[in-house]
Amino acid sequence: MTVTQPLLIHSFWSWRGHRIAYTAQGTGLPIVLLHGFGASIGHWRKNIPTLAAAGYHVYALDLLGFGASAKPDLPYSMELWQELVQDFWAEKIQTAAVWIGNSIGALLTLMVVTRTPAIAKGGVLLNAAGGLNHRPEELRFPLKQIMAVFTHLVSSPLTGELVFQWVRQKQRIRETLAQVYGNKAAITEELVEILHTPSLDPGARTVFSRVLTAPPGPHPAELLPDLQVPLLVLWGEADPWTPIKGAQIYRQWAASKDITVIPLPATGHCPHDERPELVNPLILDWLQKFSCS
Repeated sequence: MTVTQPLLIHSFWSWRGHRIAYTAQGTGLPIVLLHGFGASIGHWRKNIPTLAAAGYHVYALDLLGFGASAKPDLPYSMELWQELVQDFWAEKIQTAAVWIGNSIGALLTLMVVTRTPAIAKGGVLLNAAGGLNHRPEELRFPLKQIMAVFTHLVSSPLTGELVFQWVRQKQRIRETLAQVYGNKAAITEELVEILHTPSLDPGARTVFSRVLTAPPGPHPAELLPDLQVPLLVLWGEADPWTPIKGAQIYRQWAASKDITVIPLPATGHCPHDERPELVNPLILDWLQKFSCS
C-alpha cells in the first residue's frame, strides 16, 4: 500500500550561507532521498510517507539550485552537491544511512556510497544518469550538434532568457513528462506544479544555464570498482533519457558486488513517481537486509 502526502512540510538549513530546504519523517534507520534534475522534495511525495510508516527515518532535501533551496549563481557540479549532502549528513543524521536517488540524484547516490562508504549502509538507484550532462563524445549525429546549439542558446545572454521562458511553460513541462513517463496517468497537475513553481524563483534561469553547461562528473564505471555496500538498481524499461541499456554495467558488476538489478516494464525515467505501488514494496523488501545490522 502506498501512503500519499501531497504537501510535505519543509524545514530549512543553512549551508555555506545558502538556504537548503529539507524534510524529515519517521524514526529508525535513516534514508536520504536525492531528486533528479529540475525536481525537488515533492517528487518523493508518494514515497516518503510509505517509507516512514514502515519504520524508517526518511530525509529528503532540495539540492542547491532546485526546489525551495537557494539558487545562487555558482559553478554547479556533481562534486558541489556531494559536498552538500555529506555536510547535511554530518549535521543532521550522523549515522550510516541508505541513500536513494533518481537520475542525477542516483549518480550522486553512487558517488556518496562509493567515495564515503562510512556514511552509507547501502544505495538505491532509480534510472541512474551516466553524468550530470551528456559527454559530447557519447552523442551521435545529429544529437551532438543539436545539443551544442541548445547549450549555446541557453548560456547566451541574448537568447538564454527566451529559451528558459519557453522551457518552463506548463505545456512544455507536460510534453516533456509525456515523453519520459511510461505511466501517463501519473502526469497530474500537481506534478506539473511541483516542477513549474521553482522555475519562477529569482536565479532559476541562471541555475538552468549553469547546470546544463556544467561538467558531466564521474561516470558510473569510475565509481563501481570502489563499491563496498549493497546496491539496488531499479530501471524503467521505457525511459528514453537513460535507456535500460545503462543498467548493463551494474549487471556486469553484480558478479563480484552485492548488486541487485530489477527492470520495471512500461515505466519511464521516474519509477518512484510513476509506479510507487511497485517501487515502494521493492525498496522495502530490499531494506530488510539491514534489519539485523
